Amino acid sequence: MKRVALITGANRGLGLGTARALAKMGYTVIMGSRDSAKGITRTAEIEKEGLDVVFCQLDVADPESIVKAHDAILKGWGRLDALINNAGVMLDTEEAKKHPSGLFHTDRHMLIKTFEINTVGAYQLSEAFMPLMLAQGYGRIVNVSSGLGQLSEMGAGYPAYRLSKTALNAVTRIFAAQGREKNVIVNSVDPGWVKTDMGGAGAPRSLEEGIDSIVWAATLPDGSPTGLVFRDRQPVEW
Repeated sequence: MKRVALITGANRGLGLGTARALAKMGYTVIMGSRDSAKGITRTAEIEKEGLDVVFCQLDVADPESIVKAHDAILKGWGRLDALINNAGVMLDTEEAKKHPSGLFHTDRHMLIKTFEINTVGAYQLSEAFMPLMLAQGYGRIVNVSSGLGQLSEMGAGYPAYRLSKTALNAVTRIFAAQGREKNVIVNSVDPGWVKTDMGGAGAPRSLEEGIDSIVWAATLPDGSPTGLVFRDRQPVEW
């Protein structure tokens, strides 16, 4: 049976790279994107490579959009084997540039918006699709996290982003506990500082290096570890 994967934020960067990689492995990949025009364009580009990809308009900050995506996937495939919660924002960037010490006033709206996209969206998508995975006795959920969210290495600067990723790792633990007995494996992955629109041209890691652990976690065999944070396929303290 052909595996079906949903990737959020799949119109660029890590999401786009992961979509292409999983499609090359034989998955049907549903490419979620808030921006329909960009999402349709990127999906068409991958389709031209002879790969099985489908566009899905999906705004992770909009509960109604999540419900529509869930219903469309249930109707179209009746299953979901892998969910990659990749969509994310780093809204602290401009303030961090102005205040390299990391001490600055964090706008409340920015804090809430960051959590809404980076944490709550991933939670609600996991909540929506976990029942399908439990019912079929198979599922892989990958939450794309960041070393900036590790409590063990917590520093100053980017507070909204850091807090949202720390909380995302807790989301991983919650759903890992829920799916453990039904072969639903849930892990966070820190891809490192990657050359993407968010990471910038100065990032030391290539896109291929960034997506490696994401794809690996999305395709883990039965009985693999769950509820952990991985970097370069190795568990790390968080």
